[in-house]
Amino acid sequence: MFRFKVLLISFILVSGVAAQAEVHEVKMLSNLKGQSMVFEPPVIKVKPGDSVKWIASNPGHNTASIDEMLPEGSQSWNGGLNEELVVKFDKEGVYGYKCTPHYILGMVGLVVVGDGSSNFDAVSKKALEIQENFAVNKTRFSEYLERAK
Repeated sequence: MFRFKVLLISFILVSGVAAQAEVHEVKMLSNLKGQSMVFEPPVIKVKPGDSVKWIASNPGHNTASIDEMLPEGSQSWNGGLNEELVVKFDKEGVYGYKCTPHYILGMVGLVVVGDGSSNFDAVSKKALEIQENFAVNKTRFSEYLERAK
């Protein structure tokens, strides 16, 4: 009987933790409120264990991680054009991502897992270098980094 109670309590605790993980949605859009080539929201803050689901609201977009803007040891991703993609985030830090065909136009975003402090400085430095090469939206990463703090 004691063993059963221990197993039952353990199951309830584990189930409770798993049930708290959330799936957050980010839309891939061609236009929003006068801005072109955007993710909405562009900066999303999640808890470790949560997932982000990118939704192809307009055709011609994807989501792909920016390899130089990931926490050390984390997994990269590369979704197909016009496809929804769900990525689970277990490792704390800031993750930079892009729409591959519209990267040069500044179609980028950030996922902040936990407090994001583990790699914030390194991601900030790389983001500022990258945005210099954007054809338009040249301050987009700077704006997003402010929101990520």
